[in-house]
Amino acid sequence: MILFDHEWMEKYMVIWNDASEVSDALAEINFCSTIGCGLPDEDLPRGILVVENGKATKGAGFNGEEMNWDLRASEKNWLKWQEKGIGMAGLGMAVTTGKLKFKVGDYGAMIKNPKMAGPFVKSFGLMGQVK
Repeated sequence: MILFDHEWMEKYMVIWNDASEVSDALAEINFCSTIGCGLPDEDLPRGILVVENGKATKGAGFNGEEMNWDLRASEKNWLKWQEKGIGMAGLGMAVTTGKLKFKVGDYGAMIKNPKMAGPFVKSFGLMGQVK
């Protein structure tokens, strides 16, 4: 299994939906989004997660979908955050130092909304559960 490939994203979708601290919290704000994840040196994201009212409805390899978010980081950083989590301060530092890039999406608006920022930070830890 390769980081963010189709199989990886399908497993992440199940974990996302089982994590009420993410899916239920985002359902409260009717969060709907298509989120891409990948590496900074690749033109396209590797995988996408489609979220409708907080619940992931599709986890797959990227196939040209229009995204609301496209997150990029090195494989080393993704793996580190999956293992250790990231926290709010760590997230801010990762964005400030360019270790996490938002190719699409408004980081500033997201981080100012606690009902969105909290689940977003927790979603990194969920990634570490994909085996």
